[in-house]
Formats: sequence, C-alpha cells, structure tokens
Amino acid sequence: MANPNDSAVTNGTLHNPKTQQSKRQSTDCVKNGISKEAQQNRKAHVGDKPVFEPYPEPPLYVFVLTYMGYGIGILFGYLRDFMRNWGIEKCNAAVEREEQKDFVPLYQDFENFYTRNLYMRIRDSWSHTSCSSPEPYFSIMEKVTDDYNWTFRHTGKVIDNVINMASYNYLGLAVKYDESMERVKDTLEKYGVGVASTRNEMGTLDVHKELEDLMAKFLNVDAAMVFGMGFATNSTNIPIFVGKGCLILSDEFNHASVILGARLSGAVIRPFKHNNIESLEKLLREAIISGQPRTGRAWKKILILVEGIYSMEGSVVNLPQIVALKKKYKAYLYIDEAHSIGCTGPTGRGVRELFGLDPDDIDIYMGTFTKSFAASGGYIAGKKELVDYVRIKSHSGAYATSMSPVIAAQIIRSLRITMGYEGNFGGMQRIQKLRENIKYFRRRLIEMGFIIYGDDFSPVVPVLLYMPAKVSAFERLLLKKNIGVVVVGFPATSLPEGRARFSLSSAHTREMLDTVLEIVDKLGDLLNVKYFPLKKSGRSVLYSKESFDNEASFEEISSEPEA
Repeated sequence: MANPNDSAVTNGTLHNPKTQQSKRQSTDCVKNGISKEAQQNRKAHVGDKPVFEPYPEPPLYVFVLTYMGYGIGILFGYLRDFMRNWGIEKCNAAVEREEQKDFVPLYQDFENFYTRNLYMRIRDSWSHTSCSSPEPYFSIMEKVTDDYNWTFRHTGKVIDNVINMASYNYLGLAVKYDESMERVKDTLEKYGVGVASTRNEMGTLDVHKELEDLMAKFLNVDAAMVFGMGFATNSTNIPIFVGKGCLILSDEFNHASVILGARLSGAVIRPFKHNNIESLEKLLREAIISGQPRTGRAWKKILILVEGIYSMEGSVVNLPQIVALKKKYKAYLYIDEAHSIGCTGPTGRGVRELFGLDPDDIDIYMGTFTKSFAASGGYIAGKKELVDYVRIKSHSGAYATSMSPVIAAQIIRSLRITMGYEGNFGGMQRIQKLRENIKYFRRRLIEMGFIIYGDDFSPVVPVLLYMPAKVSAFERLLLKKNIGVVVVGFPATSLPEGRARFSLSSAHTREMLDTVLEIVDKLGDLLNVKYFPLKKSGRSVLYSKESFDNEASFEEISSEPEA
C-alpha cells in the first residue's frame, strides 16, 4: 500500500518531502521502503518493483452481484430454518436438549446461522484428507457426502499426482526421508518422540538449546526460545508483555492467534487499517495526547502488532515506516514472521533483512517453524533480557509440553540447509528459485487478467474471485484437473473478497507452474473471474461458441488444442 503521507524514511525517522525546500531527495533517503544504498548494492530489496502499491478493484457490478448472492443465500437460510423448526426438513446441526431448554443455551443458534446455511453448501471445498508428504505432487483421498456436506465418507479411492499449490512448503524441505534427515533419525533413536514434561520442569533437552542458539544466530539477535505450537506462541506469550493499562495497536488483518493473544492480555486493543501508516500514526498521537480512557493517565506501554507477510493478503509489512513511527512515539514493536521467515530476504532471514534494517529495530521477534522449515512450533527472539523474561513468565514454558526432540532436529536440519551449512542441499538456491517462481507466477496471472493481491516477495498469491459460488466452483474444477489449491471466504476475509490462495514452493518446476497456469487461464474464462482492467486472456482462444453451463463443457475446453 502506498504511503498516504508521501513520507520517506531516513535512518528510522519520518520525513515529509512537502516540508523540504529542495525537491531532490537526499542520498540516504528511502524509496518505496528501501534505502538507496540497499538498492545500489542489492543486499536488501532486489528488483525494481515497488513493494507498496494499491491493489486493482473489479467493476462495481462484481460487488453488487456478490452481495446479492449472499442475500439470496440468507433468504433461503431463513426459509430452511423455518422448515427445520416445523420438522419439514431434518436438522443436522447441534441443538439444545429438550430438558435444558430453560437453561442458558450451550449452542449459539443465531451465530451459527452462517455456518448452518451458507458454509455447509460449499463445505466440500475444504477439509480434504491427504495421504502423502506435501511435496509438489501429492495424493488426496476422495470423499463424498450423503447428507449435503454435513458429514463426509471416503470412497477408498486415492487421487494421485495432484499438483500441490496449497501447502506452505516454501523451500521444498517437507519431503520423504532422504540423506539430509539422517540426524533426525538418529535423534528419534536417542530421545524417542515425546518429552513428557514442560520446559520449566524436566523438558529442556540439549537439542532444544542447540536449536535456540542456532535460531538466535540465524536472526542475528541475542537469544531465542522455542515452543511446541506456533498458534500458542502468539496466544500465550503476547499476554506476558502487556496487560491492564497498556495499549495494543494491531493491524486489522493480523492472524487469529495474534488477536486471541491480544484479547487474553487484558490490554486495550485498537486496530489500524492494513499497512496504513497514516492510520497507525493517528492512533499513536491520540494515545499519547489523550491517555487512558476516563483517567487520562499515560499508557504504561504501547505495543504495535504486525505480521511480516499477511497470509490472506500476501502483502509485505511496511516495516521501515512502522519502525520509524515506533521510534518517534517510543512504542514497542512485535512482528509475527510465520510466513516470511526462511523464505523472504536475500538469505531468508525475513522482512527485516529484506529492508536492510538493524536487528535492534524490532523489539520482539516471533515466527513459526511450520512453513519454510517443514516442522511445527514457534519461537520468540530478541534481547537476552527479553528472552530470559519469557523463559520465566511464558504460559507455554510453564504449562505446555516441550517441543518433540524429533521436531527440533528437523528444524535444525532445515536451518542448517538454509544457512548454507549443508552445502549439498542448496539453501540459497532454494530461496532464489522460490523468488523466480513467485515473480513468474504472478506476472503470468496478471497478464491473463486476474486481480491478485500481495507482492513479488510473498510466496502467497491470492487470486480474487469475490462471489461465493465461484469460489467453490474454482476449487472443485481445479481438483478435477488434479490441482490442489486453498480457497478462502468470509469470515477469514471480508464478505465480498472471496479468493483462491496459491502457495508457491521452490520445489515447483516451470513445467508444473505452466500446467497450473494453463488450466487456471481456461477456468478464469469459464467462470468469468478475469476482472483486471484493460487486460486480456493469456490464451489465444478465449472460449468456444458452445455453452459453458455445466462441468462437462470445462472438460471440453480443457482438452481443446491451442490455436
């Protein structure tokens, strides 16, 4: 997103060019969030495309039809609820027991209306069961439903050779056993699988210490602490940093784990518009001027919560200017790098490295090992005093079972490959290949006419579909062509912005991507989801003269030879 104030960042300070007498920028200012020095030596942001730019919007009729679709679905939902209440239609949802009808309800009937009447109609587009490792080609168990998506059963058939565009296997390290996993096998033989204790009791192993030291070295910080679950790393640790009398400024598109952790903290939460520096600065000014509600006292602490790459948008955080605001208003910065660590930046060290910032510019580093590192769990890193405080105060450290030693060994394997310690497995080559795949895939989709969000540095590529019926049809038809992709809708996104989310990997070959792009191109014509202004299809033949009212027609155009 473009900077609303047209401000530049110099050495962590905001500067407005409107206040400068000279119209030439100084030699050390930042252009598009990247210092001129970094642009020249290419140590940080490589490539000439700006990171922050407004996204294209579809024609107005797309939003009108999308809301009309939801409106019609809601009307039929009320009709079906009426029929269920009168016993005309069987109700498969959870209901209160008759003998407890006068008690406080266990199930929230009205809140479940969307799930019961809209989500269930397209639920088959989610919750697939895979039966292989998340490599570029994987296998999915076929499922059918006998009660309109309330339950599913497997037919026993396996759909093989599905191109995997859904997993977060960004560096291609989530594979079946190979020689690089020899240490993981040795760890399993030495320690077993479970620890059966918490970190603060008898659950800290030498392999945990080795992983934490290696992670701190990778991030170029003093220390790090690892946890067994990525979601819990946010939800159980944010409350130890802020509490009553503190203020949290949270990006409106932050992950559910960040939101849950903020709510559990008891601090006041004020969201700011996504990646909008003007909105964040306005909240910071108001917080400092007005203080706490009712009393007017100064806030004990102000914590800014952001993500490195936002998983639904594919957008990169405007880190240089957020750091500048943090310094200007004496706030603290907490960054969740679940989707950016390992795959973003010249050597995979995240968005801080991408922008060439100093490690001390971020107060609290958080990330997960579930994406690029092909494992599970998360970490908190930063200054030694900070991590020592986390070791004592963390709810996960005191009450949750320690990370499995086998998982820790797998993370060490992935880190060593990424850092170049295991030269035979191409750590840097994986990062470079991923970047090439991202740029190629995004460019081709734009040329075809799709509206996509995100940035050339994000392995998440959202393709906007908008209408819920098209969201479901997009996933179903792609799976018929042996392509697995994740589709996302409300409430994970705003109501009208349903989308497909392609996750790219360094393990994807150009032939795989071309196969996916060819089918997506034809499907985009069939579903009429190419909304990008003044763009034409990437195909020389857009469609035949025959009707495309059924799935069989998609099979026909898929096999149609190119002109």
